[in-house]
Amino acid sequence: MNLNSDGQIILGKKVELKPYLPREPLPIEYLSDAELQQHAGGFICLDVEIYFNYYLILMLETKTNKCIRFIVDRNTGECFNERKLSWILHNYTTIGFNSWKFDLQLIWLSYLKQDTDLLKEAANDLTMYDMWPQKVQEKYSYQIFRTPHIDLIEVCPLQGSLKLYGGRLHAPRIQDLPFDHLIEVEEWQKPIVDDYCHNDLQTTKQIFEFSSERLKLRSDMSQQYAINLMSKSDAQIAEAIITKEIRQQTGSKIPEHKIIAGTRYRFEFPSYIQYVTPSLLGLVEKVKASEFVVNDYGYLDTPEPLKDCIVKVGDLECKFGIGGLHSCESNIAYKADDEYILVDKDVTSYYPEIILTLGLYPEHLGPVFLDVYRSIKERRVIAKREKLFAQDKGLKIAINGTSGKFNSAHSALYSPKCYFQMTLTGQLSMLMLAEMLVCNGIKVISANTDGIVTYLKKDEYEKLEYWVKYWEKLTSFGTEETQYKAYYGRDVNAYFALKLDGSVKVKGPYSEVGSQSGTQLDNNPITLICSDAIKALLSKGTPIEQTIKECRDITRFVTLRNVKSPGAHKNGQYLGKVIRWIYAKGITGTINTVGTNNKVPMTDGAMPMMDLPEVFPSDLIDYDRYISIANEMLYDIGYKQRPKQVSFF
Repeated sequence: MNLNSDGQIILGKKVELKPYLPREPLPIEYLSDAELQQHAGGFICLDVEIYFNYYLILMLETKTNKCIRFIVDRNTGECFNERKLSWILHNYTTIGFNSWKFDLQLIWLSYLKQDTDLLKEAANDLTMYDMWPQKVQEKYSYQIFRTPHIDLIEVCPLQGSLKLYGGRLHAPRIQDLPFDHLIEVEEWQKPIVDDYCHNDLQTTKQIFEFSSERLKLRSDMSQQYAINLMSKSDAQIAEAIITKEIRQQTGSKIPEHKIIAGTRYRFEFPSYIQYVTPSLLGLVEKVKASEFVVNDYGYLDTPEPLKDCIVKVGDLECKFGIGGLHSCESNIAYKADDEYILVDKDVTSYYPEIILTLGLYPEHLGPVFLDVYRSIKERRVIAKREKLFAQDKGLKIAINGTSGKFNSAHSALYSPKCYFQMTLTGQLSMLMLAEMLVCNGIKVISANTDGIVTYLKKDEYEKLEYWVKYWEKLTSFGTEETQYKAYYGRDVNAYFALKLDGSVKVKGPYSEVGSQSGTQLDNNPITLICSDAIKALLSKGTPIEQTIKECRDITRFVTLRNVKSPGAHKNGQYLGKVIRWIYAKGITGTINTVGTNNKVPMTDGAMPMMDLPEVFPSDLIDYDRYISIANEMLYDIGYKQRPKQVSFF
């Protein structure tokens, strides 16, 4: 990244990008020592900013929304009271984001050495050179004290940044670092850095409060299992619980296990897998001919016979691979009526059932893994029946989180063989059900790893039930049913399905929530007002235009996007790596990437909205643009048919 003397980013050789600065700073109130003692035992969000001449620790007490500030300023000679810092860390539960790998490292180093050059060098080791925190601790001779702390990065689903999660929760302001971290900040820049840090703390607090239910569950489970699970993902919780129970049963440590690159496996077919159609019989031969090889990163490469593997089941084409099954339909529309019905059959707890049915266990753990896993499942059934919420949800996490750890080379549950045996068995079993139905005259319109959607005559429903029950008996799996009034799909991962009760199931980019956690933290908002309009059209018959023009919630009009480093700009105004915009009247041009200056997709006529307005800007909204987008979505999902172009030649 090229910078000028003020730390501003230079685009190419000609255009200087102005740093994004908010319209006005957020007011910062500071906590008195008396208030600090009064709220001891509560929660404090923390964040660190570091330049070569300026080091800032800013904390935000969650009840009062007031701050505590610690700085080291090489220019003024100012330092902080390390005893006060230590008292806070020991008497509050601190909250951070990616804080274990960065903020806490610098905080405890600064507790010993208040030297901005040294702290900046350590920060660069952590961020620019990806040095492990333990190595940084060894290099600079400090240690981390185990004070109460929650790192939200693992509690949040998937692998997002603080700004991305903030954008998904419609944080009032999204702001990237205003000045490059490799400069020395001037006096006028320091308040701007403080304001930026304060905004990050408000975002951290917002994510913390949104995640309260997930954190309460982790707190209950931590007490139940006597393990600190507060900063762990669902998969990490599963690993921690299962390995602890294995240690308790065996009385010994979990053995170290490393699978060397080049290790080869072959798939072992379950005895019940049987096909009759040429396409699926051909798939069996491809799988038999495949060797699954562990690569240098610990993952399995797709075998040559299975690369770009497409299989046909009746009229439906499906993509088959190591990860999962996906049918290849597009622009499909089906409606139930007096003669036809739409039935969705999903397999319940698919991967856990495959693990137990096939008896899959990591080789280094042995069959005791299955004893523990089966016990957890049985205890969960009891907890659910007796309405023991914490135990039910906690054990569910342990059951469902395990499968992902089979594919993690750094996990104690790592087992590439278990992973592909599980995923391929799921796909092959689902294809067998689809084939049974198709061969008996039932149309399958969509399929994925753990479910299928069928379109059939009402008098064929008993036939559907017969073959599903037959499949369940062969495989030992169970299914759940949902019936739809209508199903409109762009593809298997993006659709609207109108249920019998009038509610609308939305999946993929059209949805506000995702499948990972079932919350807003999973998905970037993309013109949600258009999805709202389609849902209202399907469920109530409300015209698209009416829903869009009557809405007064700006968050329904925004689009959020993550742009690769170093981010994006609009007309020379730097926006950051996470950008948010609306479509507004009279706005021309595009948002472009820094460096290459390529257009960011979907940004023609986009107006950046890094700060959400307090009053809905009805005079700005380009309603016609949103109506056009919604109508385009209706074409994409097959609700409308595109007019055929007439050629006179």
